[in-house]
Amino acid sequence: MLDDLSLFIAIVEAGSLATAADNMQLPAATVTRRLQALERALGYKLLNRSARRMQLTAEGAQYYEQCRPLIHALRQATQRLDATLGAISGNIRVLAPVHLAQGYFRQAWSGFLRSYPEVTLEVEMSNELVDVVGSGADLAIRVGEQQDSSLNQKLLASTDLMLVASPAYLQAAGVPHTPGELEAHARIVGRPLTRWKLRNPADSAEVVVQGAPRFQANQMDLALSMALDGLGIMLCPGTMGRRHVASGALVRVLPGWSTERRHIYAAWSQQRYLPARVRALLDYLSQFCAVHPL
Repeated sequence: MLDDLSLFIAIVEAGSLATAADNMQLPAATVTRRLQALERALGYKLLNRSARRMQLTAEGAQYYEQCRPLIHALRQATQRLDATLGAISGNIRVLAPVHLAQGYFRQAWSGFLRSYPEVTLEVEMSNELVDVVGSGADLAIRVGEQQDSSLNQKLLASTDLMLVASPAYLQAAGVPHTPGELEAHARIVGRPLTRWKLRNPADSAEVVVQGAPRFQANQMDLALSMALDGLGIMLCPGTMGRRHVASGALVRVLPGWSTERRHIYAAWSQQRYLPARVRALLDYLSQFCAVHPL
């Protein structure tokens, strides 16, 4: 009914149904039909029409005078809202795991802010699964495909995992040559990587290693520091372990066995419209991951 009311205002301001139809790029028959539907819904005639002239009825004149300011105000509000939602400015709140937010994506945050000076960015780091919808966050970085049907998600990147230990630890405890030998070693766990799944490339046989670790933390950096201090063997993301292996501070363990790949997604609520600033960040992160593959 609101669209038909706006049409009625346009007809009166145009001076005729034909002119209004031309202005709105609608068939004249469609304009006539919608005006008649509005009159039936209201229960009174708004316009007296003949082949030569169109004249407001008393009810039509009263209706026009009362509704015209409302329709114009609504149009102005819609235009302002369109401009606001279309502007790449304002605050963006992002949820992200600690090691990804301050590690792999660190340069992405600064690069995005340089590209969009009217945007402010709030990154909340947590390894706990914070409710995206309930927290009011605009975007979340998540590891693993999300099963929450209330979320949209987009794959950003994939990364490998690697078993690592310090040379000092392996010299003292021995080098394991099979997954079964890991049970005799001290395990360091950075949650959520509590369950280690290894695959033998030769025959695709899978082995799952689990059990009580000697040390575990919900912060991957802390767990990695324990591995660097020689306290055990750790399964860690390649994004964190690779540079330490290159420097010699850590050594790959069971390098002939492959581990699961971890997929990194951007997730956002289906219940919220994605403003231009958030869409810009999502596009920027996608491009960043394409240029800086894990």
